[in-house]
Formats: sequence, C-alpha cells, structure tokens
Amino acid sequence: MQSCLIADDHALFRGAVAGLIANRWPAAAIEEAMDFPSTWKAAAQLQSPSLIVVDLDMPGAKPRAGVAGVQAAAPHAHIIILTGLSDDRLLRDLLATGVVGFANKNASPDVLTAAFELVMAGGRYLPPRVAELLQADDPISKALSPRQRDVLSLLAQGRSNKEIAIALGVAPATVKTHVAQLLAAIGATNRTDAAARARAAGIE
Repeated sequence: MQSCLIADDHALFRGAVAGLIANRWPAAAIEEAMDFPSTWKAAAQLQSPSLIVVDLDMPGAKPRAGVAGVQAAAPHAHIIILTGLSDDRLLRDLLATGVVGFANKNASPDVLTAAFELVMAGGRYLPPRVAELLQADDPISKALSPRQRDVLSLLAQGRSNKEIAIALGVAPATVKTHVAQLLAAIGATNRTDAAARARAAGIE
C-alpha cells in the first residue's frame, strides 16, 4: 500500500485506524479527514490513494452523496466503509456502486486488519449480514469481486489453494482468505458446495 485516507469525524477513531494501517504497512502515507468535503479534497490531492477508509455518518453530505464524491475524487481507490449504520438498502446501493467492503466500528483490530488486507488483495470484505443481503439477490455475480470470481472458477476446476495461488500470482495465504470470504458470500458450506454452485452458475 502506498497511501491511505482515513475519514471519520471522531479523532480517536481515526487515530486508532491510522495505527493499524501504520503497523501493517509502515511505508504507507496516511492522510486523515473529518467530514465529507475534506475527504473529497484529500482524495483528490492524493491523486490515487490505495485505500480509503470512510465512515458514512459524517458532516457535509448524506451517505450516498458523500461516498459518490469520494469515488469521483479517487475512482481507482479501494473503498471500505467502517460504520455502525445498518440500513440494508443503503448497504446494497453502496456495494452496487463499487464499494469493496464494510466493517463494523466495533470489530477487533485483527478483523479490521484482515479486512484491509483482503480488499487490497482485490477481494471484498463482507460481514455476515451484508453477505446475507447479497445471497438473497444473486449469490454469484453480486456477492463476489472479479478476483474472487477468478478464485471460484479455479476452485470449481478442482485446483488446490497452492495451484490457484500460482495461477493468479498471489500468496497461498491470500487465496485462503479469498476462499473463506467467497464461501461465506455465496452461502456455501465447503469447497465442494462452492464448486457445485459455481458450475450451476456457469462459472468454470
């Protein structure tokens, strides 16, 4: 990770997240913002931040408009939402716009770090509640990121995690994380179940 923008109107929370990022990615440049307007400005000034961690409930804009402004300012950034809000429709809408993850503000440091690692590796981080929402709509096309679809495709071909890692040029640990997330996202009980669901959806 080269740079990260952390947007939240609570200084203590911003500091805690900044500490997690700095511990995991010591070389990353970290910027902070306290409302949506300053977030848009910082995102534009960073030009291409690797990761943007943003709260939905901040001054300056409503959640949808606020996130849309962030996406316009930094269209290639990985955006993960840290929030305590539980508006199902809002979460669905934001996922449809390209947000790559949601995490609860009460999550442990280890869970948040894992979420950041996953989205930086090209995946989606979806808590159980959000995964359930997507399963109700379309468990394959809507629940998975393009990289997770690649992993699922290779999994459906019977490849091991090591073989998938070689094929995709990533670490086996990253594949393991992708597999765990995609199983949860599509409601599969194990790799065999996931492979069967993938083949049924025409993914091989």
